[in-house]
Amino acid sequence: QVQLVESGGGLVQPGGSLRLSCAASGSIFSIYAMGWYRQAPGKQRELVASITTSGYTNYGDSVKGRFTISRDNAKNSVYLQMSDLKPEDTAVYYCNVLKPSSTGWVTKYDYWGQGTQVTVSS
Repeated sequence: QVQLVESGGGLVQPGGSLRLSCAASGSIFSIYAMGWYRQAPGKQRELVASITTSGYTNYGDSVKGRFTISRDNAKNSVYLQMSDLKPEDTAVYYCNVLKPSSTGWVTKYDYWGQGTQVTVSS
């Protein structure tokens, strides 16, 4: 099992930036892909960015060009640099361990951390 602790959220004005961090416990971190999800009020949780063990990244269309995912295996951590933030980016952001499926990345564990709230508002 793994434990995930997200941090770095906050209130930011439109056009601003934030850097989210996710610390993962356990020695399995370096052998799995990782992803950042977000869930806005009244909406389903969505995968916004993923990164493989070799550093290959992929992004949802709504964040492409604005968000950058990275990882530091030595620190068991994954990051999400968010820039040019928009009000529609407001959500609770979560990280998770990923595994491939026939429909794309899915979470490997049925476990979620507490998430970190990002609010974009003037």
